[in-house]
Formats: sequence, structure tokens, C-alpha cells
Amino acid sequence: MELPSLQHIYIGGRWVTPATTATIEVENPATGRIIRQVPAGHTEDVDRAVAAARSISTEWSASSIEERISSLARLRTMLVESLEEMALIITRDVGSPLNFSRRAQAGLPLLVLDGYLDALRSDSGEERIGNSLVLREPAGVVAAITPWNYPLHQAIAKIGAALASGCTIVLKPSERAPLSAYLLTALIDRLDLPDGVFNLVPGDGRGAGAPLVVHPDVDVVSFTGSVTVGGAVAAAAARTGKKVCLELGGASTTLVLPDADLADAVEDAVGSALRNAGQSCTARRRLLVPASRLSDVVEAAGAMMARYTPGDPEDPNCRLGPLASAAQKERVLGFLRCAQASGAQQVLPAMDVPSSGHFVAPTLWTGVRPDSELVQEEIFGPVLSVLTYTSEDEAVEITNDTSYGLDVAVWSADTDRAIAVGRRLRVGQVEVNGGGFNPAAPFGGYKRSGVGRELGLYGIREFQEVKSLQLPV
Repeated sequence: MELPSLQHIYIGGRWVTPATTATIEVENPATGRIIRQVPAGHTEDVDRAVAAARSISTEWSASSIEERISSLARLRTMLVESLEEMALIITRDVGSPLNFSRRAQAGLPLLVLDGYLDALRSDSGEERIGNSLVLREPAGVVAAITPWNYPLHQAIAKIGAALASGCTIVLKPSERAPLSAYLLTALIDRLDLPDGVFNLVPGDGRGAGAPLVVHPDVDVVSFTGSVTVGGAVAAAAARTGKKVCLELGGASTTLVLPDADLADAVEDAVGSALRNAGQSCTARRRLLVPASRLSDVVEAAGAMMARYTPGDPEDPNCRLGPLASAAQKERVLGFLRCAQASGAQQVLPAMDVPSSGHFVAPTLWTGVRPDSELVQEEIFGPVLSVLTYTSEDEAVEITNDTSYGLDVAVWSADTDRAIAVGRRLRVGQVEVNGGGFNPAAPFGGYKRSGVGRELGLYGIREFQEVKSLQLPV
């Protein structure tokens, strides 16, 4: 299916002309070439979109569970039918290798929708506590502001929860990767939802994002992005008493206990660090291992990382694509220069990268201080640092010694031991011995990693208010 006209935005069930002629250029990060332009949404566009969402909010909030299930199930079917097209769009928009785009960028949202559908089918939205009937009701109008690294997944995570909860929604995708949002909107248009239930306003943070956050008729702001911007979003939204959901990333760890199988643990760590060129909020860029096993770990990790040769993401054999932008490339290289200046050692030999586009070769580091930027900050690049410990208590302390708290993987030959360590970690997710990502379970983090949870029943509840009816005894 062809992309709809990129000269328009979607408001009130129709493709309409934006308020200004200003546009945003969309670049293919593998080539550095401009491939499309989309409107740069403005305050007036936001006002129209929010008004459309507000006008139908009461009607949609009264929709039946069956109606919401039907809409989400039909959307899932259409996403399956458009998977190849969506994957290619995201590869050209973000730079993800095509096979990864098929499997994760376009495939994971299907599982996310499954989680919402299962939650709707199994949860009534009310419970009895003593003489109280406790109800969960739609919060109203949701402003969804999504990032560029997983553009479809993040959009579906917010749109699916909003529709399932009975909320209306205004989506502002990242200006760096807006194209999949246009294809998604074209699919949603075919659902025949009541006009205004879903609206799309592309644009940058200043022109479209900020007006959405402070708009008096927006009830919930759901934002995924950086800590800096997330803090500003929370502060701005607080002025009008909005509910805020924030997913702000992490500096995550693969913790290898002394009895773990090294091959499996290191393979998992390398895959996590280099997935999507390291541009994942859950990327585990810290590999924490017993000091006695350092040399074996470095040798194994280096051999695995050497197989991730940067190349054309449309090549079916490509495992490592470019970073999303020139600015992101320079940011990552800045971290690497600082690491080198600090005395850390880069283990992998220099690797050639394509001359065009925003490619960065994978790097493996040892001798990195636990308090260094390379360990403490969210790098968002193909970087893995190996750190050591001498006791389990020290391993837990190092793992928890970060201002983030999103994700940790724990590896041990004894699953019960890994679980016990996982209970001590201040993070929102712990993957035990390769336990897979569960899109029906709550996703989110502690500390600077965010506020609230996404996915499954917990994600739906973020877009609901709670009411207690006190009944006579």
C-alpha cells in the first residue's frame, strides 16, 4: 500500500492541510540523503487535533469492550498484511537492518497488540473491595509523543493502550523517523473509528510537542525519550495537573554470576549491546563478570562482535546498520573519545565502515571505571564495556550504582540463585538466563528510567482513572 500524501496531517478522521507550509526533511541514515518531507506541525494544528479528540471523547469512552477488541484485532490483521512494507520503511527511516526491521520493528507491535487484546478479554475493569465498587474509567484525551529508535513499536504501545482503555489520542511521532506513522495512520483510517478518536500531528518538540503537553484539554501525556526532555515534559504537564507516563531509557547491565555458562551469557550481552546499532533503551552496554574470568569473556565477546560488520541495512545479511543521524553519530564518538582519554582500552581492532551515512563500528572496552560516562550514561551506540567484580554483593552494588533502573540480565547455572539476585536489583525488568521479552508484562523502570508502565494490562491502566462507589452495607 502506498504512503498517503505526506503534505497532510490527520485530524478528525480526515487528511487535512496543515496550518503552515513549513516542512521537516526525512533522511535515510544509511546514505545521508533526504528521502521525504513531512509537515512541521504547529500550535494551530495541535489545537485542531485536540479539539477533535475531545469532541468524541465521551462517545468513545462509552464504547463496548467488544468494539475495542474488534478495532485492535482488525488493526493487527492489517499490520500483518503490511509487514514487509512497514519493515522497509523503517529500515530507510531509522537504519535498522532489514531482517531486524521485519522481526522486531514491524513484528514486535503484533505481540504488543496481542497483550492488549488478552488484557481486554480477561479484565472487567472493575472490582469489589468491601462495600466499594472500584471502577477504572477512560482518562480522556491522550497525547502520545514517540521516539525515533522504535517508531512503530512505541506508537502501537501507546495507541493500543489508549484505544483499549477508551481514550482518544493525538500522536506526535519523532521528526527523525515519521514515515511509519504515516503508513500506520493510513491503516487506522481504514478501521472506521469515530472521527477524532485518532489524530496525527507530525513536527518537532517546540512546534508540536510542547503545545500538546501544555494543552488544557489533554488529560494524559505519554512520552518516550531522553531524561532531559522527559523532565521538561513532566514539569510542563504538572502545571495543568495532567497524568504523565515517562519512559526515559537506561544504562543496563548483563550480570554474569561465577557459575554461568559463558558462551550463552556473552552472546546474549553482545546481541543486546549491538541490537539496532545499540539504539535501544534496554541495550545492556555493561557486561559485569567475575574478575577471574575476564580474559575468557573479553576473548569471546571480541570474537562475537567482530561478526557485526557495519553495512547497507537493506542487505539481508547486514547485522549492524547506521546510527539514526549525524548528531547521534557525533554524540557516540564523543563518548568514545572521552573513554580513550580516560585510559580505558579498546579491545576490538579498527573496523571499516561505509563512507556515506552515519555508521559507527562496534567497540569493546576494558579498564573502564564504574563511574565513567561510558558506564553511567545512555550511549545509544554499538558499545560494550566489560567490568569485573569479586563478590556477589559487589556485583549487585555495581549493577545498582547508576541513576537509571530499566533492565538487567542475570546469568547463572542455578535459576533460583539468579532470581534471588534479581530481587535485589533496582530495575523494572530482570531477564533470568535468557528469559525472553514479554510484551504482555509491564514495561518501565526505576529512578531516571521513568514513571509508570507500558504494555499489557498495566499499560492500559496508565490511561485510566480510578473511581470508588461506596455502596450501602
